[in-house]
Amino acid sequence: MSIYLDFEEPIKALELQIAKAQEIGQDAELDMTDKIKALEQKLEEKTIEIFSNLTPWQRVQLSRHPERPYTLAYIDAITHGDFQELHGDRNVGDDKAMVGGWGSVDGKTVMFIGQQKGMNTKMRQYRNFGMANPEGYRKALRLMKMAEKFNKPIVTFIDTPGAFPGLEAEERGQGEAIARNIYEMMNIKVPIVCIIIGEGASGGALGIGVGDKVIMLENTWYSVISPESCSSILWRSWDYKEKAAEALKLTSEDMKRLKLVDGVIKEPISGAHRNKEEMFSIVKREVKRQITLLTKLDPIERCEKRMKKFTDMGVYQ
Repeated sequence: MSIYLDFEEPIKALELQIAKAQEIGQDAELDMTDKIKALEQKLEEKTIEIFSNLTPWQRVQLSRHPERPYTLAYIDAITHGDFQELHGDRNVGDDKAMVGGWGSVDGKTVMFIGQQKGMNTKMRQYRNFGMANPEGYRKALRLMKMAEKFNKPIVTFIDTPGAFPGLEAEERGQGEAIARNIYEMMNIKVPIVCIIIGEGASGGALGIGVGDKVIMLENTWYSVISPESCSSILWRSWDYKEKAAEALKLTSEDMKRLKLVDGVIKEPISGAHRNKEEMFSIVKREVKRQITLLTKLDPIERCEKRMKKFTDMGVYQ
């Protein structure tokens, strides 16, 4: 049984009507073809209407949809199962919220890195809800350095509500680990493509988000703070999260317009969670395209362009 968000209820109602019509047709041996076609046409029109007019808060909700594909699903689909996960930061341990390793994309080796959320309660606890500790970011940097050593491109998938804010994470240097990754990623000589597939929150996203190309899926968000946290700070309540989402300008359209990301990948009309296979195919095509274009550049020129892109952001004197 699919999970529907509140604004998807009209879609749910039409899908139930279609299922009921099909059931009546089978049980009573009636020709319901015309009725079903009319309902399917209505469903398509309603889906386009809803998903063409989403508010920033609704896009935030979609980015967190429990049926939305996560990092390992993208990696498995893009590499057709030819993925070798690597573990540990060679210092503290292996952070389950951050995954990475070698994968093959149509015969070409790529280093994949990303935050992984869980598909159910047990896995979410195991993956710490996609919130990495310092050792997760240090593992990511170790794998990036390995990719640089073997001259292989890097693809990162960003999907995190933020870096883990626990006391033990701070004791092990959470801020330093993220800052080190940002610094090092500026100068890594191989192509880096960063794709935001869900939530892109704060330093948790930036820790693997410095790339030659930073691209967002259509129904994702990228911001220094979540709408709920922003609302609780400014209004001392979560009740203003929709207003905060609007003010933060965190959608893919806002980020592209403000030149904070390089591109937006369109999702299937009903969202990535409703048509995963098509979404995987679109992302794979974009990964191959970006790697091909970036590989043509000289490494020094590529690093200079990457650094200039980020230093041009914002206003400073």
